[in-house]
Amino acid sequence: MFDRAVALHAAMKLFWERGYEGTSFDELISAMGISASSFYNSFGSKEALYCEATRTYLEWAGQWFFAILHDPSIDTRSAFARLFEATAEEFTRGDHPPGCMISLAGTHCAPGMQSIRDMMAEHRAFSEGAMADRMRKGVASGDIPRDTDCDMLAAYYSAVARGLAVQARDGASREKLSEIGRLAMRAWPAAGKVGESAVASVANRPGHE
Repeated sequence: MFDRAVALHAAMKLFWERGYEGTSFDELISAMGISASSFYNSFGSKEALYCEATRTYLEWAGQWFFAILHDPSIDTRSAFARLFEATAEEFTRGDHPPGCMISLAGTHCAPGMQSIRDMMAEHRAFSEGAMADRMRKGVASGDIPRDTDCDMLAAYYSAVARGLAVQARDGASREKLSEIGRLAMRAWPAAGKVGESAVASVANRPGHE
């Protein structure tokens, strides 16, 4: 009798490392330590397993992501600065594949895999939306300028986070990822800035700290 949770975790790590199409059925059942019949009885199909493995990943990653993002003891800027530090750490841990299971998944899929592509795009949009919501709370509480374009700033930081995943997959060090995160925080809207978006403001002020 196999342990379903252990088998699911093994499948998650394999999908994380190789992607959906890059993972064969034989590789899955070997990594999971189960027979083909047990696989179908327990998970139904490769696509159904991938969806479940993705949810497992999101539950794990969401623990640190949302704990930092919604920490009531720190202001909004501090939350995002900590989020980038945590991202650098989590993307370079040695006990799982580098980077992020979600950031690049489904960006290259065969036409028949549109459902996978759409699912991963929705997951990425959800995390970006969570960032924007946190920023809007910051605007409401007064620690972000009222004219900040929260959706655009969240899109920028979401793009940076996905870039960090690529860097990690390419072997970048934790220190390099942390420094990229610190540079990204220079785009944070400065208090008192009126009539400029955060990103545009920084782009027009080289060397802004």
